Amino acid sequence: VQLVESGGGLVQAGGSLRLSCAASGRTFSSIAMGWFRQAPGKEREFVAAITRRGDYTYYPDSVKGRFTISRDNAKNTVYLQMNSLKPEDTAVYYCAAKSGSSYYTLANDYGHWGQGTQVTVSS
Repeated sequence: VQLVESGGGLVQAGGSLRLSCAASGRTFSSIAMGWFRQAPGKEREFVAAITRRGDYTYYPDSVKGRFTISRDNAKNTVYLQMNSLKPEDTAVYYCAAKSGSSYYTLANDYGHWGQGTQVTVSS
């Protein structure tokens, strides 16, 4: 699976962005997907995950209620809608395809990653 993110950019605090992740391959609908982010000097952090059919989603408390993950299996694409953005949301955001059977929050359980897209939130 190859993953390509898009949609990052510069936005003011309180604004919104929608990230997209286009996946190659015919197995997209059989793979759970996730979003992670990494700020300079910090570890990669779980942001959101969605099951294969999109019936369950997972978020950490830091983004719950502000971010929404969704997917369109017909388009091989997963999205991350980010609202009420804060300066602390500034990071490189990565899309990832889950390959393991462990917790959705663990980066090590994802076997394929995109190149990342920068999100910068100004105060």
